Amino acid sequence: MKKRFGILLAASLTALSLAGCGGSQNSTDTNGTTASAESESTQAQENADEAGQTEESQAETGELETIVVGASPAPHAEILKAAQEAMKAKGYNLEVREYTDYVQPNNALEAGDLDANYFQHLPYLEEFNAQHGTHLANAGAIHYEPFGIYAGKTTDLAALPDGAKVAVPNDVTNEARALLLLEEQGLITLKEGADLNATKNDIAENPKNLDILEIEAAQIPRSLQDVDIAVINGNYAIAAGLKVADALAAETADSLAAVTYQNVIAVREEDAEKDSIKALVEVLKSDEIKDFISETYQGAVVPVE
Repeated sequence: MKKRFGILLAASLTALSLAGCGGSQNSTDTNGTTASAESESTQAQENADEAGQTEESQAETGELETIVVGASPAPHAEILKAAQEAMKAKGYNLEVREYTDYVQPNNALEAGDLDANYFQHLPYLEEFNAQHGTHLANAGAIHYEPFGIYAGKTTDLAALPDGAKVAVPNDVTNEARALLLLEEQGLITLKEGADLNATKNDIAENPKNLDILEIEAAQIPRSLQDVDIAVINGNYAIAAGLKVADALAAETADSLAAVTYQNVIAVREEDAEKDSIKALVEVLKSDEIKDFISETYQGAVVPVE
């Protein structure tokens, strides 16, 4: 009797066990869509919570937003690097990328590889836009760099020989600036009204028959030994170890050039009002950076008020 009861009990338990597995399987099959939706909903909520926690964590840890600015090595990149700590205090990591020419920084900015650049004055920026169809804008003027006339083979402007070779930048805006400086020194006379658009074709009088050589701006310091004098952009003079104090002549603070050729922060037109750009301009125009510029460059770079 006991043996028969044990057999019946084991059979019952086995049946219940099989029914349980079958019920579980049927539940998964019949409610698969609902279960999957619930799972996805739960996962989505978890992802949202996780994202919220990440944002909170970033805010708590002070994670910085990166702003990438292209610049010529001196003085622009040096000035930007001096501003990095102040930018961190405003919540930005200022990354500086250096360029050694006047074309690539604007192309990179237009393409979106940079958030801003800092190497050029406004006339050059406007001319670049007109020639290349770019859409770059001035976000703020930071400094100007006095052009200087530097000695090559001749160390005294009064002693320039007839037919002396004179190197000037070959881009339109900088060539005009160089010619205006030569005119201020009484070496040439430009046609009336030429002003900021002057090229060597606008020279009306050239009593010393100066041979004006148009050379790419960055290459002029290397050409000093081959010419009598050269008119050099401030940043390239600095990079070449030349001091404005040693120039044979230089632009004055009240000159047309000092007002016109202020170096600017350039951005894409649509980004001019971004908080990060406003913060950058504010830092670069701060007393701290103005003092850095004045003390470091001793008149070769002059901060804009």
